[in-house]
Amino acid sequence: MKVLSIGNSFSQDAQRWLHQCAASAGVDLTCVNLCIGGCSLARHWQNVQSGEAAYTYEVNGCYEGEAALVDTLRAEAWDIVTVQQVSGESGRPQSFWPELPQLAEVIRRECPSATVYIHQTWGYEYGADHPSLSEYDYDSDEMFRRVRDSYVLAAKLVDAPLIPAGEVVYRVRLLPTFDVRNGGMSLHRDGYHLSLVYGRYAAAVTWLATLCGVDPEAVTFVPAEEDVTADEAILQQIQHVVKGVVSPQ
Repeated sequence: MKVLSIGNSFSQDAQRWLHQCAASAGVDLTCVNLCIGGCSLARHWQNVQSGEAAYTYEVNGCYEGEAALVDTLRAEAWDIVTVQQVSGESGRPQSFWPELPQLAEVIRRECPSATVYIHQTWGYEYGADHPSLSEYDYDSDEMFRRVRDSYVLAAKLVDAPLIPAGEVVYRVRLLPTFDVRNGGMSLHRDGYHLSLVYGRYAAAVTWLATLCGVDPEAVTFVPAEEDVTADEAILQQIQHVVKGVVSPQ
């Protein structure tokens, strides 16, 4: 299966461990990310019109060059193409219009066999130092609620399924292990991007469960980066949260 994300650093976070998680569960998944840091739907649409090779092109989490959006859509027989809004605007439903429907139309025209998915991004962590949090009264819970509601509407707008990464991130942060308000470790590396090990793992398992129907508990991959190796007991906590969101019991 081939997955293409039209995104930014948040899709980069979500895809970092996706190929490895899939492989450990017996799924052959090629994961390609078109990334521009802080890229909005409006800018993606501008790039469709200009044809500019403005994107970092990553395969299975590794940099492989630069690329243009429409050229990449035409380059492979994609099975899934994901789209998302930039994080700071994700809580504003009006920011998805008209660019999201326009992008979905282009994707479906160029990749008629692909399924379009909407990647639900996450609200910022409690205490995050990000200027966009001011739009949500510096309330991380309020940001989560508004982002969640906006993505539900966006998915309906283009009749596309939702990858509930934002919901999972929020729920994982409620675990005692990641409850920063009460001394838990952060699921982020700066309050908004996901942490290199646990945060990115949570997003990857959410994507895998949503896109491929894989039981989160079937993932055996243990991520490690910058001298940090994940604790398998904590990974199991994350798997349990993902299972509750993607496949409620």
